[in-house]
Amino acid sequence: MPTPLLPALDAIVGAGTPVVSVAPVTLSAPGRPLPLVVRVSAPVSGGHLPVVVFSHGNGWNLDGYAPLTAFWASRGFVVVQPTHLDSRRNAFGFDHPVFPRIWTERVADVTRILDQLDVIEAAVPGLTGRTDRSRIAVAGHSWGAQTAQSLLGARIVDESGHLTGADFADDRISAGILLAATGIGGDDLHPFAQANFPFMRPSFRELTTPALVVAGDRDQSKMSRRGPDWFTDVYEYSPGATDLLTLFGAEHSLGGIVGYEVAETTDEDPDRVAALQRLSVAYLRTALQIDESSWSLARNAFSISGDDMGVIISKEHAESIS
Repeated sequence: MPTPLLPALDAIVGAGTPVVSVAPVTLSAPGRPLPLVVRVSAPVSGGHLPVVVFSHGNGWNLDGYAPLTAFWASRGFVVVQPTHLDSRRNAFGFDHPVFPRIWTERVADVTRILDQLDVIEAAVPGLTGRTDRSRIAVAGHSWGAQTAQSLLGARIVDESGHLTGADFADDRISAGILLAATGIGGDDLHPFAQANFPFMRPSFRELTTPALVVAGDRDQSKMSRRGPDWFTDVYEYSPGATDLLTLFGAEHSLGGIVGYEVAETTDEDPDRVAALQRLSVAYLRTALQIDESSWSLARNAFSISGDDMGVIISKEHAESIS
């Protein structure tokens, strides 16, 4: 990576501040097979802090994704990470009776978090009264991105293409970040996925909340017959997905966002993760109306110094030059 990129991005997103992280925090979840526990990370000082709820990928838990979540907290966000029922900690396999509804339980976990922000604030010493409830984002990786996109407005369709099931869009959420988000289903899925994941048949036309989509150009899903472009579907088909960051050479872990030196990281690249940390902060600041210039400045810096790492395309930018 050209050396000027990270300093240029740091000049936009600023230096980090100390963070406090508290876990486990148990939230009310009537009817859930297991208690809902979350990790809360926040800057030790400052007020009017925006909130990001992060949904982990299949198998993970509230202790994962520190490269992103700790960085976001150090740059002024309160980050809440639930452990969903599909975590390896819970041993709910595909044959478990609760598995067919785990995807809706995932969405419900995020809703429960937003319903109990008072409890979350009280669990972290000194946090009460410091969050900005008008600036809330949802983010997720892999299955977590599918969870996040449902809360941003994506719907499920049947085999005929008709909308089916509930609308999970939450108007408390103003922005999203979708990392390696699952794409269009149906014939694009392998038979196993078609049989076991009926919810992987999204319609993105209803997703109107601003979102950044991040995909790796070497991310080959075992769920899809298609190539890495499958992970860009939400950008292609959603009116709300404003920008697409494609990372060159990146596989499903996007360089190591799930954690440093973990087995799931098949494409370890600290520079790639460092760039993604900063770009995601810049996007959130603009999408949540904290700093309207952060994203355009970061996007320009990346286009100048990050061309060997990836490319960013923007619907807004494309419209402005057409």
